[in-house]
Amino acid sequence: MAPAAAVMGAVLPGPGRAFAKGEVAAEDEVIARIADKLAKAKNPAVCPGPLVMWEWSESAAPKAAALKKLIDACGAKVFPMTDYRPKNMPTAMNPYHPNVIIQNNDIDVCLFAGIHYHYANLMLRMIRGGTSCYTIALCDYAASDEAMLSLRDVDAAKIAAVAEKIKPPAGGS
Repeated sequence: MAPAAAVMGAVLPGPGRAFAKGEVAAEDEVIARIADKLAKAKNPAVCPGPLVMWEWSESAAPKAAALKKLIDACGAKVFPMTDYRPKNMPTAMNPYHPNVIIQNNDIDVCLFAGIHYHYANLMLRMIRGGTSCYTIALCDYAASDEAMLSLRDVDAAKIAAVAEKIKPPAGGS
């Protein structure tokens, strides 16, 4: 297990800022970096969680629609995360556990959106410590210090901003 990001000195960003590889950064810069990572990924995946899959609030449906456009823009595989409490076993009741999915599907970049981050931080630590996958977290409230790139206070407009910036790599389609 990798050490917790907070133990390594990571500090979460305040409103209007974002998180990039252990440092607080400008939100626009991180949006561009997320789009670039997704565009250049060989095998990207998006893992939507219950906060975007279930219509529990007025903001859920617009976020889900924006996330669908982002998925289409980068050609990512989708693995819904209905139960993402970290598990090490590939045989579980629900097969969609991010650490197992990443290990078994050669995912190089994985974006998480609509996840309850009290569970996700441990899961993201497991991914960081056990894989070479580049992790991105789009968070409803505070950013995730365990992801390599993370936005906070994510709404449909921020997700749409990432989707709009995704450009295929040179020579790609």
